[in-house]
Amino acid sequence: MRFPLHITTDMVRLQVKNALQGNKRFPFVMMLEPLWTCNLACLGCSVERHTGDLKDRLPVDVCLKALDDCGAGAVSLCGGEPTVYPELKELIDGIIARRKHIYLCTNALLLDKRVFGKIEPHKRLTINVHLDGMRETHDYVVDRGGVFDKAIAMMREAKRLGYHVITNTTVYKETEIAEVEELCEFLTRDVDVDGMLISPGYQYESVEESIFLTGQDIERKFKRVLELSDRYKFTSTPMFLEFAAGSRDYACSPWSTVTFTPMGWKGPCYLIQKTNTFDWDEFWNGTDWSYWESRSDPLCTNCKMHSGFEASAVIELRRNPRDMARMVKWNLAG
Repeated sequence: MRFPLHITTDMVRLQVKNALQGNKRFPFVMMLEPLWTCNLACLGCSVERHTGDLKDRLPVDVCLKALDDCGAGAVSLCGGEPTVYPELKELIDGIIARRKHIYLCTNALLLDKRVFGKIEPHKRLTINVHLDGMRETHDYVVDRGGVFDKAIAMMREAKRLGYHVITNTTVYKETEIAEVEELCEFLTRDVDVDGMLISPGYQYESVEESIFLTGQDIERKFKRVLELSDRYKFTSTPMFLEFAAGSRDYACSPWSTVTFTPMGWKGPCYLIQKTNTFDWDEFWNGTDWSYWESRSDPLCTNCKMHSGFEASAVIELRRNPRDMARMVKWNLAG
């Protein structure tokens, strides 16, 4: 299966539970940034992640309370670089104890020192390594030589030790899809990764580099990515990829992926920061979800991020039996 059975059943259970409760909107995923400290300064990353001080990190109990408050079924543990977080094992243990799935989003540089031998493989833990291309491209984007080779070595070791390993690749304006195909072939043949997420780059408010895609750029590049999805184990749904390629349209679901940072809940979404609060009710009930769903704000013009639209694609499945059958086949074919 493209997604392990327990992830699929847990997420279906989450949707059924909320449907029975009459909830139109509910979090699927919590983006948890327990710190902004990072050991890299990537070109496509927002400024605070280059300058975060470790002393400003969130305590474990605050992170777990936020998870309890939002009720999301999965946690994308990011930052910053989460393997820098001193209490990483305690945090992961607490999330697993709540029967949530964890995507540990990492550049992989510290896996051997902070994860292997300290945090055991678990069915609810996925290591998600960010790779933006082959060696030359990736090392350029992260602004440091040798990072690609270290990440590949760490992924091979993680697979050997029994971890579930996927990759996350952002497509930028200068990204050649031929190189994305080369990367997918390499990761499939030489690393045997369990899945690959390919996502269009979207400009953070605090990023000034002109490396991001316009709407037309996204559609042109993702028509080719869509073709590749028949050959490789992509974790993006076919419906989302068709949306990115311009052959479908969806409203945004900004509430499906809520973000908790050292400044609290970030509203309205992972990429746009208009408000910050540590109070869940203030964030959830105080955000104008209808406005942000409409994609009418200028900040939303070029956004086709999976964090806003994968849930939209999944929700629409219940209205289209043909797409539902296709989704089941797609998951079983992984």
